[in-house]
Amino acid sequence: MNWLISMFLLACFAWRTGQSYFITVDAHSEECFFDNVEYGTKMGLTFEIAEGGFLDIDVRIVAPDNKIMYDGEQESSGKFTFAAHTGGVYTYCFSNFRGTMTPKVVMFNMFIGESPSQQAKKQAVEGDTSNAKLEDMIKELSEGLQSVKSEQEYMAVRDRNHRAINESTNFRVVAWSIFEATALLCMTLGQVYYLKRFFEVRRVV
Repeated sequence: MNWLISMFLLACFAWRTGQSYFITVDAHSEECFFDNVEYGTKMGLTFEIAEGGFLDIDVRIVAPDNKIMYDGEQESSGKFTFAAHTGGVYTYCFSNFRGTMTPKVVMFNMFIGESPSQQAKKQAVEGDTSNAKLEDMIKELSEGLQSVKSEQEYMAVRDRNHRAINESTNFRVVAWSIFEATALLCMTLGQVYYLKRFFEVRRVV
């Protein structure tokens, strides 16, 4: 019974550390998030711009010792994984300083794995090899499901962005076609009117 409870808590922990979030970054502003982790902990960040402007934003990850782990400019999506080289607070920042007046909607997912100390405690507590293997399999399954969920959300955002681009392109094509047809009709009527006036003047002379 205890191993069932521990596996449920492990699945809940993996679900909590892999949730996706949507935030709005206003023009000329920056939104930052923080994670306090131990040395050697595996971390990751995936992001996608859902709405706003040219669908780009500046992304920066800063370590506790002020070392720049990742620095991307005008990116629409990305994925970055690394291991904490030092313990402390890691900062994730999304900057929209380049935006003039359009806010950006960002979907992102911060993943934090188990720290080496948690893994050591887990190995020390585990006595039954079969239960340990089963826990590892459930953990891998939970991480795989979360990865699939994140990928589905990522694809849903990309589908929405591409649909918006297609609808905008279709609207522009239809508007241009109407403009061309209107211009052609106006030119035809103008030519008929000009020729009519030209022959009327010749007849009077």
